Amino acid sequence: MITSDSLRRDLDEASGPDEDARLAVATRADSVLRPRGALARLDEIAVFLAGWQRTTHPRIERPTALIFASDHGVTAEGVSAYPSEVTGAMVQAFEQQVATVNVLAREAGATLRVIDVGVGDPTGNLAVEDAMSEERFAASIEMGRQAVVDADSDLIALGEMGIGNTTPAAAVSAGVFGGDPASWVGRGTGVDDEALNRKTDVVRRAIDRVSSVSDPLEILRRVGGAELAAIAGALVEARRRSIPVVLDGYVVTAAAGPLGVAVPGGLSHCIAGHRSPEPGHDKLLSRFGMRPLLDLEMRLGEASGAVAAIPLIRMAAAAVVDVPTFEEFGLPPGA
Repeated sequence: MITSDSLRRDLDEASGPDEDARLAVATRADSVLRPRGALARLDEIAVFLAGWQRTTHPRIERPTALIFASDHGVTAEGVSAYPSEVTGAMVQAFEQQVATVNVLAREAGATLRVIDVGVGDPTGNLAVEDAMSEERFAASIEMGRQAVVDADSDLIALGEMGIGNTTPAAAVSAGVFGGDPASWVGRGTGVDDEALNRKTDVVRRAIDRVSSVSDPLEILRRVGGAELAAIAGALVEARRRSIPVVLDGYVVTAAAGPLGVAVPGGLSHCIAGHRSPEPGHDKLLSRFGMRPLLDLEMRLGEASGAVAAIPLIRMAAAAVVDVPTFEEFGLPPGA
């Protein structure tokens, strides 16, 4: 059975990026037919891709969006503006290819897959009990890993669907990083002040319940959710296979957080697709020094922000690989 120790070991033993490929693409980016540094961040993205794709010709040809879906027992506390039944309804919409993210994925040229890790089988109410048993935690992680194996992708965008899941995201973040639990709690799908207060109280109760736990992955098990665990598993498997990952919003980044703490540098194969309005998301991005590619006030989840960033990432690679250098074009460098 997968344990926190085995997950940590797999991530720790995974290789880093190909530094030779990074250097070659960085050198080419400085030499292509435009002023040096004119594309700034886009060139950095091309170098990032080169390192993890392990090639001097990085390219996005088979992007995949993986959406992990699950229900949460904590919705019984009145922490969401929507009933938990919406999770299953949205999974049906994904499968019928009629949801917003289906349209975004089509426009971005990405394959979209939804993985059910607990729809209709809610996790425990994290305010009063562990969200997952060790067995369910391990099974959820394995489903995340297998989804990456099955994807056959050169870039993975990670997303989630689970009514109420910004509550476990806040609980995991507060448990792992500390600070006032209220600072990690936002309005999610748009709860009113009364529900926001309930949500904050739930997170405080969850953190009090696990106050003696120091292992970040154990915190993920106790106050997280099945889709958060699956995302963690997907991240580890992507790292093992040297596949670059685009993180979506708060919930996805919260699921990644324990890995980044458990293994310093363990998220270096990840890039933030966007910044959501959730206050906790900005705090997590700052913790890991991640600069989001987009800042459009998106709060849909469902991998939408990560998918929206795919065309930009694709352009970044092409703008280095497909543009001739000054020398190739017959001009002196910097002419």
